[in-house]
Amino acid sequence: MAKEIEIKYEEEYVLNSRGMKLLATKWIPANENPKALIFMCHGYAMECSITMNSTARRFVKSGYAVYGIDYEGHGKSDGLAGLVMNFDDVIDDCFNHFSKICEKGENKNKMRYLLGESMGGAVAMLLHWKKPDYWDGAILSAPMCKIADDIKPNAWMVTIFSALSKLTPTWQIIPTEDIIDIAFKVPEVRKQIKGNKYCFKGKPRLRTGYELNRVATEIEKRLDEVSLPFLILHGEADRVTDVSVSKQLYEVASSSDKTLKLYPKMWHGLLYGEPPENLEIVFSDIFSWIEKRTKYGNTRIERELKNENEDSTRGTYSCC
Repeated sequence: MAKEIEIKYEEEYVLNSRGMKLLATKWIPANENPKALIFMCHGYAMECSITMNSTARRFVKSGYAVYGIDYEGHGKSDGLAGLVMNFDDVIDDCFNHFSKICEKGENKNKMRYLLGESMGGAVAMLLHWKKPDYWDGAILSAPMCKIADDIKPNAWMVTIFSALSKLTPTWQIIPTEDIIDIAFKVPEVRKQIKGNKYCFKGKPRLRTGYELNRVATEIEKRLDEVSLPFLILHGEADRVTDVSVSKQLYEVASSSDKTLKLYPKMWHGLLYGEPPENLEIVFSDIFSWIEKRTKYGNTRIERELKNENEDSTRGTYSCC
């Protein structure tokens, strides 16, 4: 009988380039060497340490090390709650922290996967474009390639809000439904998120809304530039992000290794917002996908090992 994996959880604060303290989280196997590294990118108004905890623990129980970071204005990190002034800064913060973990000696030859939920799916794709050959794959759960039309303001209002966001970036006047109520199917999960003081509630701030719309629009135009292996998961009853654009991503992405899983009657929150029997279906698909790719390795690791061996050989070579 295989021994049960013990989970070691740690929190620390890291300083970004703008002097803000960001909460960094880590779940790792305490009694064995991890198979690979998972980097979690949480959704809008969410955070890692509480809402993503159950997801992280599932991965560790299967032998993976999991790392996360609360973006500025999110969770336990610095910044006005719910405010993102520039999405590019969020990408830089994530890349700087995640890459430091990847470059540690014990992690250099481990595979690296991005796990993005909702807005975190957009974060994952932008991290991929920042350095296309760096990541070994991405799991995209209801990715924000486009905000669903029924919760997005009309074109005239978007123009007005975009102009106002430069003058009054912190205002909360964007009309929208309560995202929590339409994202998570299980009432108890909705109650937990509403009771979590680290999750942002209420209408989106003007600047954040502008940035989300800007990024989603950019991503929708560049879907064909996605080249890493990926697994898309999307509930067909999702009212937050547009399932049709996930289908489009699957069809037009240049990746040679791509998979799309659609779930009838499931909502937006696939990783922790569905009933247990649905979660088992979703995570069965996730682990089937990631185990296969981790088992056989990839060309990035082979290339890096070859370069290390060549460097070592050059370093020890001497002429008589």
